[in-house]
Amino acid sequence: MKKAFPASHPAKPAPGPMGIPADAASALIDAKINQLGDWRGRMLAKVRRIILAADPEIAEEVKWMGTPVWSHGGIVCTGETYKDHVKMTFAKGAALPDPAGLFNSSLDGNVRRAIDVHEGGKLDEPALKDLIRAAVALNLKNKSRPKSPQASRRRAG
Repeated sequence: MKKAFPASHPAKPAPGPMGIPADAASALIDAKINQLGDWRGRMLAKVRRIILAADPEIAEEVKWMGTPVWSHGGIVCTGETYKDHVKMTFAKGAALPDPAGLFNSSLDGNVRRAIDVHEGGKLDEPALKDLIRAAVALNLKNKSRPKSPQASRRRAG
């Protein structure tokens, strides 16, 4: 049963796709960066800054046990932290041009591609922004494409 709020109650922020308000997702990502407290936190913060600069309309989300996710028309990429690296996984990376050769992980898959950054590693910011913009463009292109009748029949059957 939904709780009714009095008319004087301030409007609640709109929830993101996972039901977490966008400002709460951003706060959770802030907390994750601060909790790491080492080079991984600084790198995740840098990656986040580059992503947000590349596409101001990108949405921040938190999924899969606290993983930062950036979306626009679908998932663009995730920001995962491990003991010895920070990983940016692009959901449709295999379909993206990568002239700068940023992808260095998950290269044998048919869909995803990733960029692993180790301590002391450098990021090619202009190339990463181009990659992010290409991922957004691909997501939006796929959203605007009408579904084929054959695909609809497969789902219905």
